[in-house]
Formats: sequence, structure tokens, C-alpha cells
Amino acid sequence: MSNKILSVGSKFPTFNKRAVVSIEKDKEFFDINTDQLFESGKWTVLFWWPKDFTFVCPTEIIEFDKHIDDFKNRNTVLLGASTDSEFVHLAWRLNNADLNDISFPMIADTSKSLAEELGILEAHEKIAYRATFIIDPQGIIRWVSVYDLSVGRNVNEVIRVLDALQTDELTPCGWQKGEATLTA
Repeated sequence: MSNKILSVGSKFPTFNKRAVVSIEKDKEFFDINTDQLFESGKWTVLFWWPKDFTFVCPTEIIEFDKHIDDFKNRNTVLLGASTDSEFVHLAWRLNNADLNDISFPMIADTSKSLAEELGILEAHEKIAYRATFIIDPQGIIRWVSVYDLSVGRNVNEVIRVLDALQTDELTPCGWQKGEATLTA
């Protein structure tokens, strides 16, 4: 297993995974792969959480989902993932009313292969760290953040960084969408 986290400038690994996309009977699951993502010409935000049926994870999932239109308006696909199975994802969604109507796919990396290739697999429990990747339409990682298992992330910061990357210009510290960029 590699402990090295794939970082900015790296090509995002190819994958084909099962995801939960609905709680509606016979429409729960969907296969998602890298080709679908990067053929779309869209940016991708993929965030990972350690485990389903926990405490910090649903707060993040719910917050990301509240911002689904912000991602769509930025030509960005939002994906969530953990090393739990698609069946655990579905059970969690069915048993937590706040997760019933999540608008983005919840990827099941049950083999842990993608988390391992990304370098975000925690060594002892073999669960994913709280990692977030912003990937451009060409499949290149443009931003990575990794948090300790106990710390929730800030979705507004993910959106701010996405905005800055999409300008393809220099942005000063704390820059917000609509503010002036820098010239060299």
C-alpha cells in the first residue's frame, strides 16, 4: 500500500465503481466510471468520508448536498465515497431521514482499491480519510485536502477553491468569486 497521497498535477486514477443514487426500489444503484466523468467536459469534486452510520460524516454529506446547485452552476459533478458497500450506503440512507434525498452518487469502494491508489487509506482501520479532490475536465487533480478522521470540512471553502481554479487566473489570499484577480 502506498502512503503517498496523489496530489495536484496527477492524473486521477481510472475506476469503475457501484454507487447508490436513489432510495427508490429498483433504481438504487448505478455504475460510475472515470470515462463517464471526464467525457462530460465537467469538473468533478469527489469527497470521501470514513464510515457510514457515524457522527461527523452525515453532517458533511448533508452540507455538500445543500450546495448541489452551487456545484451544478459551476459545471461540476459532485460525488461522495467511502469504503463501505453500496448496500451499507443504501441502508444508511433509508435509516437516516436527512440522507433520504441526497442528490449525488455515493460511491462504494468496497475493494478499497481507489482509496488506496489515491493514498487516503488509513493504515489501521483501512478506511478512507476525509479527503476532497477537485479534478478538472481533463482528469487532472487540481486541489486536494485531507482531514483527520475527527474533523469535518468546510464546503464553502471547497466551492471557493473551485471558483478560483475555474478563473484560470491568479487569485489572492481569501479571494471570493466576483472579486478582482491578480495580474503578473
